[in-house]
Amino acid sequence: MNIIHGVNEEYERYFAPLWPNVARAELKARAFGANHRTAQIKPTPKLKLSDLKSSGHWPTLLTAFLYFDFSFMVWTVLGPLGAQIGEALHLSPEQKGFMVAVPILSGAVLRIVLGLLVDRIGAKNTGIISQLVVIAGLLCAYIFGLPSYQAALLMGTVLGFGGASFAVALPQAGRWYPPNMQGVVMGLAGAGNIGVVLDSLFAPRLAAAYGWKTVFGLALIPAVLVLVIYAIFSREAKVEVKKKRLVDYVNLLKDKDAHWFCFYYTVSFGGFVGLASSYVLYFKSEYGLSAVQAGDFAALCTFVGAVLRPLGGAIADRIGGIRSLYTFYALAGLALVASPLKHHLDYNVVTFLVASGALGMANGSVFQLLPQRFGKDIGVMTGLVGAGGGVGGFYLASSLGVAKGYTGSYAPGFFVFAALCLLAICGLGLVKTRWRTTWGAIANARI
Repeated sequence: MNIIHGVNEEYERYFAPLWPNVARAELKARAFGANHRTAQIKPTPKLKLSDLKSSGHWPTLLTAFLYFDFSFMVWTVLGPLGAQIGEALHLSPEQKGFMVAVPILSGAVLRIVLGLLVDRIGAKNTGIISQLVVIAGLLCAYIFGLPSYQAALLMGTVLGFGGASFAVALPQAGRWYPPNMQGVVMGLAGAGNIGVVLDSLFAPRLAAAYGWKTVFGLALIPAVLVLVIYAIFSREAKVEVKKKRLVDYVNLLKDKDAHWFCFYYTVSFGGFVGLASSYVLYFKSEYGLSAVQAGDFAALCTFVGAVLRPLGGAIADRIGGIRSLYTFYALAGLALVASPLKHHLDYNVVTFLVASGALGMANGSVFQLLPQRFGKDIGVMTGLVGAGGGVGGFYLASSLGVAKGYTGSYAPGFFVFAALCLLAICGLGLVKTRWRTTWGAIANARI
C-alpha cells in the first residue's frame, strides 16, 4: 500500500481506510506538518444550545437522556438499599460489597450484547426490549421480595439491563449530531447517570417509610412512564449502519486503541459508578449514620459527578480530550488518596465531591474522543468501552467491601484505584503523540 508517499505504514493504516477522499498532499501535510501543534489546534466554532435543535433531533436526545436516567436509577438501586437489605439478610461486609457490585458487572457484559443489538435491530427496539426486561424484574422483586442472598444476586443480574442502556442511549443520540458536537451531545445523553442521585436520595427514605421491598414496586411507576415516552418520541438517525457480529468485537480488540479506550473508561466510569454504589455503605459504616442520612451524602457526591459529565465533554471540545483527561485523572487520584487519610465526615465529603466530579468529567472527555477514532463502529465500541467501565465499577465496589472485611478499613481499596488513575495518566503520555498525528490530525474536533 502506497497511499501517502513518505508516510510510514502506521499512518497509512489509520488514514487510508477511514478518509479515502482526503487529498494525498493535504493528508501528508496534516499528518507531518512542520509544527504538530499547528496541525492539532483548529478553530472551534462556539456552540449554542439552539444548535442541538437545528443540527440533530432533540426529542431523541431528550428521550435518550430520560431512558438512561431511569435505567441508571434502577441499575444501582441495590447500592442505596444495600444497608437495609444487608441487615435483613444478615450479610457480611464482603457480601454487601459483592451484592452492590453484581449489577455493575452484569451491566458490563450486557453492554456488549445490547451494543450488538443496536446495530442489528436498531437502538429504539433494543431500548424498548431492555426496559421491558427491567420492568419484569422490578415486578418480581416487588411481589416476591429478595428472600436470600442468592435472590439479591439474581436481581442484581437482571438490573444489569438498566446499566447496559449506556450502549443504547449514547449511540442513538450521538448518531444525530456532527463530530464537533459529540462531546456535548454524549455528555448530555450520558448525564442520565444522575439517576444514581435519585436512588441515593429517595430509595433509603422510601425503604424506611414503607419497607425496601416496596421501593421496587414504586419504581414501576416511572418505569412505565419513561417506556411510553421513549416509544413515542425517540427516533433512529437516518445513517447507514453496518450490522455487527460478535467477531467484530474480537476484531476491534485487535486494535490497540480499543484497549486504551476501554482502560480509560474502566478508570473514569468505573470509579464514578463504583463510588456511587458504595457511598451509602461507606457513610453508614464509618460514621454510624442512618441509611437516610448516608443516602443524602451519597446523593450529593454522586450529583456532582453526574451533572459535570456534560461539562467534561464541553471542556474536551474546547481544549482537547487528552489534555482534559490529564487534569481529571490527576484530580480524582489525589482525592482518592486523600480521602482515607483523615477520619472526619466533612473532610470525606469534600474529597468524595472532588473524586466524583473529576471522574464524571473524565467520562465526558473519553466520549469526546471515542467518536473521532471509531466513528464507523460507535455502536460496538460504545458497548465495548461501556463494558470496560462496568468492570471497573464492579472491581471498585467489590474491592471496597473486601478491604473493609479483611483489614477493617476501606483505605486499601481507595489507594489501589488511585494507582489506576496514575496508570491512566501514564497511558495518555504514551498515546498522545500518535493519536494527534494520525487520526487526530484530520479529525473535525480537538484531540
